[in-house]
Amino acid sequence: MDIFSKNFSLEGKVALVTGAAYGIGFAIAESFALAGAKIAFNCRDQKHLDQALADYAAKGIAVKGYIADVTDEEQVKNLVDQITRELGTIDILVNNAGIIKRIPMEEMSVEDFRKVVDVDLNAPFIVSKAVIPGMKKKGRGKIINICSMMSELGRETVSAYAAAKGGLKMLTRNICSEFGGCNIQCNGIGPGYIATPQTAPLRELQADGSRHPFDRFILSKTPAGRWGTPEDLMGPAVFLASEASDFVNGHILYVDGGILAYIGKQP
Repeated sequence: MDIFSKNFSLEGKVALVTGAAYGIGFAIAESFALAGAKIAFNCRDQKHLDQALADYAAKGIAVKGYIADVTDEEQVKNLVDQITRELGTIDILVNNAGIIKRIPMEEMSVEDFRKVVDVDLNAPFIVSKAVIPGMKKKGRGKIINICSMMSELGRETVSAYAAAKGGLKMLTRNICSEFGGCNIQCNGIGPGYIATPQTAPLRELQADGSRHPFDRFILSKTPAGRWGTPEDLMGPAVFLASEASDFVNGHILYVDGGILAYIGKQP
């Protein structure tokens, strides 16, 4: 293997990708497997776990799936212990599990706000805390937090999500600051608008055959002129998980088709 290929190889590495039953997490797990890693992922219920295992098997990808709620510290400890016993010490963690509730702030309950923050911010803290001791002992580790353009920008109806993703950006930088000396790199990926089942309602054609208004809005704001795909995140994820990024730490890599660089067309 030449030095270039070696730098991007994940051969023999153990990767935990949370919430990787479909969409972005699934694509990242697939990319890691293709790069040689052993893959573990979690779901919160057996139905989604079984479907995900079948989907991975259909692609010829060997994975280990576990039932675990990443907002529950005890369940996360048990998850990490089980993965360590069955696959080895976790080398790569992707904090991908997340939810969004599109509710105007004045109408959003405190309970819903807390639930979004719990999944999108508290859970990455809990899982990172659980894997860092093993990484320190091994002398290396990669943590990738799935951030968002809402780590930088606000938008109506997503107050909880934006607050959580903004916090996740700063958690990413703090993990870098605290554990960089242990040869642990913590970076983030900030996806743009990605075509997944979660965003499907925003891309549905209207009754008259026209594009959804939000779909038109996103296309007008994206220099690339399209929605992203989960596959667009595969290369960036492998880079941040591999030795090629050993001196990249505390960085948020926005994979957004250029939205954050673009002010938009003049009306």
